[in-house]
Amino acid sequence: MVIVLKSDITKKEKDDLRDFLTKRNFKLNEVKGEEETVLAAVGKLAMDLREVEIRPGVSRVIPISKPYKLASRDFKRDNTIVEIPNNRGQVIRVGGSRVVVIAGPCAVESREQMMEIAAVVASSGAVMLRGGAYKPRTSPYSFQGLGEKGLKYLKEAGEKYGLPVCTEIVSSEYIPVMKDYVDVYQVGARNMQNFELLKKLGALNKPVVLKRGLSATMEDLLMSAEYLLASGTDKVILCERGIRTFEKATRNTLDLSAVPVLKSLSHLPVIVDPSHAVGIRDKIPPMGLAAIAGGADGIVVEVHGHPEKALSDGAQSLYPAQFDKMMHDIEALAPVVGKSVAHIHEVAPIKSKKAGSVNAAPAKSKVPQKIVCAYSGNRGAYAEQAISRYFDAADVEACAVSSFDQIFQNVIDGKAHYGMVPIENSLAGSVHQNYDNLSRFEDVSIVGTVTLNIRHALLGVKGSALSDIKTVYSHPQGFSQCKKFLDGHLDWKHVDAVSTATAAQTVAKLKDASNAAIASVVNAPLYNLSVLQEDIEDDPGNFTRFVVIAPNNRKGKTLNMVPNMASFIFKTKNEPGALYNCLGIFEKYRLNLTRLESRPIAGEPWRYWFYADADLKNEQGNIAGATAAKAKEYVNTVMDALKAKADDVRLLGLYSEVRY
Repeated sequence: MVIVLKSDITKKEKDDLRDFLTKRNFKLNEVKGEEETVLAAVGKLAMDLREVEIRPGVSRVIPISKPYKLASRDFKRDNTIVEIPNNRGQVIRVGGSRVVVIAGPCAVESREQMMEIAAVVASSGAVMLRGGAYKPRTSPYSFQGLGEKGLKYLKEAGEKYGLPVCTEIVSSEYIPVMKDYVDVYQVGARNMQNFELLKKLGALNKPVVLKRGLSATMEDLLMSAEYLLASGTDKVILCERGIRTFEKATRNTLDLSAVPVLKSLSHLPVIVDPSHAVGIRDKIPPMGLAAIAGGADGIVVEVHGHPEKALSDGAQSLYPAQFDKMMHDIEALAPVVGKSVAHIHEVAPIKSKKAGSVNAAPAKSKVPQKIVCAYSGNRGAYAEQAISRYFDAADVEACAVSSFDQIFQNVIDGKAHYGMVPIENSLAGSVHQNYDNLSRFEDVSIVGTVTLNIRHALLGVKGSALSDIKTVYSHPQGFSQCKKFLDGHLDWKHVDAVSTATAAQTVAKLKDASNAAIASVVNAPLYNLSVLQEDIEDDPGNFTRFVVIAPNNRKGKTLNMVPNMASFIFKTKNEPGALYNCLGIFEKYRLNLTRLESRPIAGEPWRYWFYADADLKNEQGNIAGATAAKAKEYVNTVMDALKAKADDVRLLGLYSEVRY
């Protein structure tokens, strides 16, 4: 049963309740949610529930009828987020707002192989490294793995690139040798119901990826998760990896319906393994994308530098180029489903004990400092959502300021590490004020971008209905982007607000059922409002592109991604063909201009700054620099050529961006 505690329960009342239940042989687990604290009592129910309900400090008692208690959504309403730290002071979170990708070969074959593939998957966006050191093969004559030697190779490669290690455990006897090398234990399909193994793993209180058995039902999977949870761990990740059916076209049948069904039944995060599900290399990327579209918290895929030579599962291992392409597609898809892709941070140089010396080794066991990112608006603004998409929401403090100018000023003054600045909207066009700010504030650079799908909802006070509404508050763009919906309610009065979040705040303060706001649905819980209708925007393809700015001298956390975009600002000479000559530089170096803007120069009538975004991929599809250093070198060459043709040139930023 789940016992919901009153918010004002005293320590003595809670201790007395625990003592009362313990004496009746219940195992207890306290869970603090966003709104309520509950006590899960697991055991044989041989008493009247009213004996618990009448006790001081108890709000209500909910019986759990399902055979899996601790794994049930009845037990815990909030989603469980499994936290996995790496050796760079970063925490990988599975089950939150980020898509997590685990990648690596089926089996560890050599040190060289693991170093090569770890570098590849990390640069493409994986945040954990997989690889089998002990292989549970169908045939006793197949490659069985390198054992402890393989674990050492796996751990060394993972630590070099900041990737926690995920590997399969085939028997509890291997726990002593694996415990120093493994960050996440994987329980394979064949061991899903090896309950003695599950009990021993649960007692370790380390993260476990639990794969669904070949012929297991979803209830079977959740019952196995219950063994882990009941044995002491709360760090369980469910994995759908395909089940056996009569279909022979693929290795197994990938049951993608398991993702939403499991999420409705359980609070545990759910990932998908498309590699083992379909077993055919070219079918894996579309199934990986389908898993993300279906709500999966991540995927685990097999990647091998030379699949044709792989000692295990070569036919279902992606080539590095295929994995990179799939990751770019996932980056593009994630904002549509309200998520973003997790990335590993680059190693930041840290000072050693010797004065003045610098060591590139990552800091260990150190709690990461909160990142401060400034944005314009109130809580619930779309820019605040963009911050939690680019950074991990748990690691960042969003700092609201009153204007776009103030974002830039706070970054320069050191009041914020970063700024989140809207630069263009797919429907409304460019935010010219921020193009002007990029020219004015020369001490900042663009270090990244994030694209947010703008989805509007109609929010009203609790208990109100559409029929009550007479006045609607929103930003002017909110009104224009929801015209078709508003045309169905021509009697409503429209009142402009500074932002959509401000509109929601205003409606909350007025406490009048006749008022409503057009804003993001995230504002509803923030301001205690009800969602009267969702997705009221005219065009679902409504995206806002934000740029992340930082001071030029910032040496903090950056994502481990090869830059694929460069932004320039330049002022042409006052002569015929000046702009043509500058643009010819981009053609000469085979850079595709994805955006070109002009803005008047203050104090110089009829002269303009030109802003250019350049794609660093050439016509063959190869990135101009295979590494960040080579990309920077290439862009510097372009800059030198531009300086010879223009009056003034500045590089606004060299960064990674997903393009649609």
